[in-house]
Amino acid sequence: MTTWTTRLAAAVTAAALALVGCSAEPEQQQGSSNTITYWLWDSAQQPGYQKCAEGFQQANPGLKVDIVQMGWDDYWSKLTAGFIADQAPDVFTNHLGKYAQFVDLGVLLPLDDLEATKDIDSKDYQEGLGEVWVGQDGKRYGAPKDWDTVAYFYDRKKLAAAGITAEQLEEATWNPDDGGSFEKIVAHLTVDAKGVRGDEPGFDKDNVKVYGLSSDGSGGGNFGQTQWGPYAYSLGWQVTDKNPWGTHFRFDDPDFRKTVAWYYGLAEKGYLPKFSTFGPNTGGYAQFAAGRSALSMNGSWMISSYASLKDVDLAMAPTPIGPSGKRGTPFNGLADSITKYSRNPQAAAKWVAWMASDQCQDVIGAAGVVFPARPSGTRISLETRRKAGLDVTAFTSQVEQKTTVMQPVVQNAADLTALTEPEFDALFIGSKQPDDLAEMNNQINKLFEITAK
Repeated sequence: MTTWTTRLAAAVTAAALALVGCSAEPEQQQGSSNTITYWLWDSAQQPGYQKCAEGFQQANPGLKVDIVQMGWDDYWSKLTAGFIADQAPDVFTNHLGKYAQFVDLGVLLPLDDLEATKDIDSKDYQEGLGEVWVGQDGKRYGAPKDWDTVAYFYDRKKLAAAGITAEQLEEATWNPDDGGSFEKIVAHLTVDAKGVRGDEPGFDKDNVKVYGLSSDGSGGGNFGQTQWGPYAYSLGWQVTDKNPWGTHFRFDDPDFRKTVAWYYGLAEKGYLPKFSTFGPNTGGYAQFAAGRSALSMNGSWMISSYASLKDVDLAMAPTPIGPSGKRGTPFNGLADSITKYSRNPQAAAKWVAWMASDQCQDVIGAAGVVFPARPSGTRISLETRRKAGLDVTAFTSQVEQKTTVMQPVVQNAADLTALTEPEFDALFIGSKQPDDLAEMNNQINKLFEITAK
């Protein structure tokens, strides 16, 4: 085993042992082989998938779908424990940051080998969503279900009070040297406890009431998805030499280092909360909901949460135009995978194929929670949001303009996170400098060289 696989196996074993003696968990997984157990982590999506399950059961008499929802952290710990304890679900929602290690551990079934899913065609989905779930062995391990990008949420009232128009925000430009017109907007939206704005004389950066931009942590564990990623991508930069399955990392790129220096520098100027201001568990959404930030970068999966906030005249804006002349946004696609522990793989494949079809994805689109992977579902989702009075084109326009960058799919995920997360935390705190990324990048590349042998 490679180092990261050994660590993961140890973690899985520990998680499994933690569940020993918990009768509810094993009983939940037992029953007829005609009952397909499906796990997901998003409670907002569960009602839509329950409707899909009802349609599936009508079309497949004798088969039943049992949907289990749990929170993000519990989801992954119980899933990995299930792989050891033989209590894994038949089917589960998979993530690009997780699936490579599951493939290497041999706990997923190739969809190509099952009758109902063998003909899934990447061309039926938004560009890039299907191909990324094909492993290095040429086998498909996930059926595309939905996708997400990032943009800014804001309150129109705060923008109006600052004298900034929606057009100014939407047309903002950015660069790593001085932040461009985007930083000017962020500075002006920042207000200290005495009502002085960030670009006005007398601004107290150590006593800020409303930050121009919310903070969602350092970004070290998620490739800066809702932190520095969109700015770096607007340079034309990418994390690895290729995606998926890149092996050479580019965190040592001079322009990237300037980008993170600029981003974390916003905290030193008082425009962005410092690492310790709200604590690691109080992200951008909570800061925005409390009225502590004017702009909040977050993913399209959070639209419903932001839209539910009272006394907020909600609007959304795309990420700024970078030096490349284009915007940039991470592009993430979830998929449904079948575990090797499935009691009835052929039935599980029928359920996965159903979720990947228009029959289900149109239902999910109508629920208005996420953007389904199939174009028809995406269109229905847009119409659902429009009828609800939400203009969400800030999230969809970059897909149309092809300015998205797929979230990296790489091996050695556990060891990679162990290297990047503390390093970027240290950068945000200020105990390390961006130039230190060169050494971290060298360690990562050596790791991939060793595991490739």
